[in-house]
Amino acid sequence: MAINMFRSGLVPVMLLPLLAACAGSVQAPKSAGAYKVGNPYQIAGKWYYPSDDPHYQESGMASWYGPTFHGKPTANGERFDENDVTAAHRTLPMPSWVEVTNLENGRKLTVRVNDRGPFAKDRIIDLSRRSAQLLGVEQQGTARVHVKRIYPKGQPPAVAAAAPVPAPVAAPQVPVGDIFVQVAALSDRGRAAGLAAEISRFGVSNITSTGTGFYRVRVGPFADEASAASVLAQLQAAGYSEARLVGLGPRA
Repeated sequence: MAINMFRSGLVPVMLLPLLAACAGSVQAPKSAGAYKVGNPYQIAGKWYYPSDDPHYQESGMASWYGPTFHGKPTANGERFDENDVTAAHRTLPMPSWVEVTNLENGRKLTVRVNDRGPFAKDRIIDLSRRSAQLLGVEQQGTARVHVKRIYPKGQPPAVAAAAPVPAPVAAPQVPVGDIFVQVAALSDRGRAAGLAAEISRFGVSNITSTGTGFYRVRVGPFADEASAASVLAQLQAAGYSEARLVGLGPRA
């Protein structure tokens, strides 16, 4: 996902004093959407391995995104609303819930993960605009946070508490071939990264530079045209109308 896209938004005037004084925990809206872990995917040469880790917690930098992606599909097929209390994470299931603590002001927020990202260096979570407002991150754009996987009431873990630690995820077996499904060629690398994460549900996604200022976003490679054509049909049915089959030639 793109990072730190700023645009003026509407916040109810009567809520502003409450937000300014808030230092406690604020709850996210109730979940919607189908559960999905997702396939391994590659962004800018780095592999990411989605997994259902019930004990996940991490500290690092948070950023936020909003206007550029408002109304567009998230990585699990929901419609992104910058005014919802949501976030993008690179590997957690969608939807899942995390407690985000702003280590710079003490604010805590329960956020629903429903998208993939961020892919900028050292950032571990991309907040929706509304989440950023509630956590006090909107104005400066980034903040140091602690992110912890949680299970709101009525949403128990998918695995038992005594379950063994899952084995390390092996690197995916990339199919041999030179046929790809190209979904877009974009001049903005951040947008390309967001799109690659979004389409990872259709297979192994990747980004390649044309060397002329564009980034190809593709799924593949596929060993034969029939396999590629099947994925192409799925992508087009999902609304990616400009998707097409390509080889390895220097085409944008």
